Amino acid sequence: MVIGMLGFQTTVSRPITLSGIGVHSGADVSITFNPAEADTGVVFNRMHENGEVSEYRAVSSQVGNTDLCTVLGFSPAHSVATVEHVMAAVYALGLDNVVIEVHGAEMPIMDGSSMPFIEAIEQVGLVSLGVKRRYIRITKPVRIEHGGSWSEFRPYDGTRFEVEIDFDCPLIGRQKWEGDMTAATFKSELSRARTFGFMRDVERLWASGHALGSSLENSVVISDDNTVINVEGLRYAKDEFVRHKALDAVGDLALAGAPFIGCYRSYRGGHKMNANALKALLSDPTAYEVVETSAPRQRVAPRDFIRVNAPEFAPWSA
Repeated sequence: MVIGMLGFQTTVSRPITLSGIGVHSGADVSITFNPAEADTGVVFNRMHENGEVSEYRAVSSQVGNTDLCTVLGFSPAHSVATVEHVMAAVYALGLDNVVIEVHGAEMPIMDGSSMPFIEAIEQVGLVSLGVKRRYIRITKPVRIEHGGSWSEFRPYDGTRFEVEIDFDCPLIGRQKWEGDMTAATFKSELSRARTFGFMRDVERLWASGHALGSSLENSVVISDDNTVINVEGLRYAKDEFVRHKALDAVGDLALAGAPFIGCYRSYRGGHKMNANALKALLSDPTAYEVVETSAPRQRVAPRDFIRVNAPEFAPWSA
């Protein structure tokens, strides 16, 4: 199998800003994507009103709470929440280096999907930095289980996701999305899938200080009679739910600190399972190797990579 991958690192050509509300805080928030030099990685800078800046690299070791979204940082007063939709867009488009300036406590939810972030990045475009990109190549299976849920990485000649959900709700039930991950695939099959929730959970979430910015403008809402409340219905007939879970998985695994070559599979997973599977992988140095292209080419196939010295490139431990 030949799957085109970028051989060189990229960044955005110029700054671009998006504004909206935070889905949990309900507060106004804005973010700006800024160009960055090679080997910077993805960095979130939360700008506080007193001039203080909380900086977080988008890597596994910085992941805090994963109950309802993925949070970078361990203190609510300084953390950056709901990064998964932004990170999914960054990962899918092959954006390696960017500093995201954040005015607020979380990412703007926009329409509940990754499409607004895809459109923003594509509006300014990416530029090649002429420095080789490195990948994490899975060399043996790594699996975690919790209750009736499981997640695993497996070797694969490309980047693939196989995500399955199983809800005790006749509208959703058991659904599966699987596919080789490319920018085109993500844009057409996953990027427009919105976050979803149940009306029966609303009061409980509000009482705990969550979902204060959630609305029919940014969420698919399922009523007590198991129908979609949103007038426009689903964007992907019947299975927008699993497509959004796959979108979340792409964003959560982007916190590996480098793109991976392999297959990620999950059943009844979520942010916590994604984060724990990634930590299990990165804690086992025999389960992966860090590789880069063997020759300076813009696009390469998985077989064109060679192993490099891992200690020289371990962003997940930053």
